[in-house]
Amino acid sequence: MDLNAPDRTLRIGGRPLPVVGPARMYVCGITPYDATHLGHARTFVWADVAARVLRHAGGDVRVCRNITDVDDVLNKAAHRAGSPYDSFAAVQQYYFERDLDALRVHPVDHRPRAHNHVREVVALAQGLLASGHAYVRDGTVYFHGADVPRRAGVDDQQAHDLMAEYGDEPENPGKEHPFDIAVWRPSHSGEPAWPSPWGPGRPGWHAECAAMAMATFGPALDLHSGGADLRFPHHAYETALTEALTGVRPFSRAWLHVGMVCRDGVKMAKSTGNLILVSELLQSRPATAVRLMLITAPWPDDWDYTPGALDSAIARLDALHTGAGRRASSPAAEAAATRALLDDLDVGTALAIAEEEGGGTARMVMQVLALG
Repeated sequence: MDLNAPDRTLRIGGRPLPVVGPARMYVCGITPYDATHLGHARTFVWADVAARVLRHAGGDVRVCRNITDVDDVLNKAAHRAGSPYDSFAAVQQYYFERDLDALRVHPVDHRPRAHNHVREVVALAQGLLASGHAYVRDGTVYFHGADVPRRAGVDDQQAHDLMAEYGDEPENPGKEHPFDIAVWRPSHSGEPAWPSPWGPGRPGWHAECAAMAMATFGPALDLHSGGADLRFPHHAYETALTEALTGVRPFSRAWLHVGMVCRDGVKMAKSTGNLILVSELLQSRPATAVRLMLITAPWPDDWDYTPGALDSAIARLDALHTGAGRRASSPAAEAAATRALLDDLDVGTALAIAEEEGGGTARMVMQVLALG
């Protein structure tokens, strides 16, 4: 063992992430009810970059990216299409994965779908009830969540507003506390339903991810990735549910909360009608240029899309290819680029070094970032 070997530890958000054995990475996936837009793509491309950098550093990475196919918005979309929810979700999942494949996102090791893990959610609810972390009201199993916003660094008013926005019903009079959330709830007419000790029903959203993550990797993760808009309430409650059940803390050693994609300062979302679809861009632009565009701004930052950003990415990609064609190779430059990638996924610095040095450094950076 070379004790003088350079440190090849990835740091995420300032937190070092040394791993022994396979690194467990969980990526919050899509609710498959509509086409893939740049907001989705940026999150999943950055997650892919993190996994690739870990592998470049010598790590063995196992990635799980779930599919949330039990959800109100999906049920409504499937009903409008006149399709069973699971068939509708499977078709949308196919298109989503086709787009990610085009963007060179590496195939993941696990792809759990929520409807296949209902039994695990029931077990989660039973365990929380047995330990006193949950209670039952009218067929709904509620998790005691009064302290979750404080633990997540969110004030009460912000927590109330975000929980209302995401369907956690802080005003529901059936709950003991506004910040309690449903682990299991009764299904309404026309909604998917499964048997449970509390009557026919379906999982709550936060409980789905908690159950799928534990079913795949056990009580803890090395890296959890998802959009910054999922930080609260989704990731905060996913964490609280898991830690309450297992007693293992932290649930995830590090978090990759990828900033939002905006247009003219407004978050890209179907509800605002400002979507840019990945499939449409790929009809006329190189996939590697779209990928490069999505990782040019630092991962924690929100990023405002403009058509000019894609033109700039195409020009930069051409420059990288030109530089990579040079024979020159600088071990020092390659080491500096690797250090930048390991230092909070500093892609900007790594690309700048690659452009300046060209040769083997450019080829290495392009290979790690899947831009070749």
